[in-house]
Amino acid sequence: MPESPSAHPAVGTRLSTRIAFFISGFGTAAWAPLVPFAKARVGLANGTLGLVLLCLGAGSIIAMPLAGAFTTRFGCRAVLLAGIGLICLTLPLLTTVGSIPGLAASLLLFGAGAGSLDCAMNIQAIIVERASGRPMMSGFHGLFSIGGIIGAALVSFLLALGTSPLSSAAIVVVGILLALWRAEAYFLRYGAAGSGPVFAIPRGIVLLLGILCFVVFLTEGSALDWSAVFLTSVRDVKPAYAGLGYVAFASMMTIGRLTGDTIVKRLGRGKIVVMGGLAAAGGLALIALVPSWKIGILGYALVGAGCANLVPVLYTAIGHQKAMPEHVAVPAVSTLGYAGILAGPAAIGFLAHAASLSVAFLIVAVLLVGVALSGFTLRARTRW
Repeated sequence: MPESPSAHPAVGTRLSTRIAFFISGFGTAAWAPLVPFAKARVGLANGTLGLVLLCLGAGSIIAMPLAGAFTTRFGCRAVLLAGIGLICLTLPLLTTVGSIPGLAASLLLFGAGAGSLDCAMNIQAIIVERASGRPMMSGFHGLFSIGGIIGAALVSFLLALGTSPLSSAAIVVVGILLALWRAEAYFLRYGAAGSGPVFAIPRGIVLLLGILCFVVFLTEGSALDWSAVFLTSVRDVKPAYAGLGYVAFASMMTIGRLTGDTIVKRLGRGKIVVMGGLAAAGGLALIALVPSWKIGILGYALVGAGCANLVPVLYTAIGHQKAMPEHVAVPAVSTLGYAGILAGPAAIGFLAHAASLSVAFLIVAVLLVGVALSGFTLRARTRW
C-alpha cells in the first residue's frame, strides 16, 4: 500500500519540496512564450526589450538576500507562499500592461517572486536532504526542469489554439494554485538556524561555490542564447533545425537530474563535480572544434549531461559548510549564479565579436575544467 503523506510527515515534506521546485520552473517558464506578445503590445525595439527584461533578473537579485533572512525569521513556508503569490499576481499582469514603466515594474515584481521562491525552496531542500541522510537535491532540481518544460509547452500550446495571453496566464495560475493546495501544508514553518546580516559578501568556501555556480549558469546561458546562433551562422544549419542543440542540452540535463540522486549516491559528490565539469568542457570542445553540426548536437547533449548535477551538488555543499549561515550563503551563491545567467550571454557576445563564437566556447570550456578541478577542494573542505 503506498505511503500517505498525511501519515508520514517526512514523506509529505519531501513531496512539498518537489512541488515547490516544479511550481518555480512551471511559473517562470510560462513567461517565455508570452514575451513576443508583450513586446508587440508595448511596441518595444529589440534593444529596449533586452533592457526591460533585465528587470526580471534585477528583481530576483534584490529579493534573494531578503528572502534568506525572512526564512530564518518567519520560516520557509511564509517565504514560499509570498514568492508563489507574487508570481500568481504578476504573471497575468505581464499580459495586460501597455507601457514600458508598467512592464518594467511588473517584471521587477515577477522577478522578486521568482527569486524569493528560488531562495526559500533551496533552503528547504538543504534542510530536507540533510535530515534524510541521502542525496535528494538532483531530484528536486529535476522537478524544476520538468516544470519549466511543461510550463513553456502548455502556454505555447494554448497560444497556438488561439487562447489569449491573459487567459493562458490565468490557466497557469490555476495550475500553480492546485499544486500549492497539495503542498503548502508540508512547507517547513522554520528556516535555517543561525543569525547574521541580511546580506554579506561571500567568503571562503561560499565564495568558491558562488564562482562555480556562476560558471555553470554561464554555460547554461550560452546554450540557451547562443546554440541556435552558432549552429546557423557557423555550421550552416537551417534555421528550422537550429533549436536541436538546445533541445539536446535541455533533454540530457533533465534526464541527468532525474537520475542524479542515484548517480550521486553511487559515485559521490566530489566525483560528480570532477566528471560533470570535464564532460561539459568536452562537449563545448566538440562544438567548437569539430566542423560537423551533428557532432555539435552531440556536444550539446554532453554539456547538458555534464551540467545536470553540478548545481544541485553545489547547493548541497552549502549545507555542509560552516563559513556562513545558510540563510546568507544560499542567496549569496544564488546571486552569483544569476549574475552568470545575466552577464554570461553578453560576455560571450563580446568575445564572439572580438574573436569568434568558437573561441568564446573554448574559454568557457577552460572555466569548466576549473570547475572540475575544484571537486577535490570541495570534498576536503565540506566533508561530503
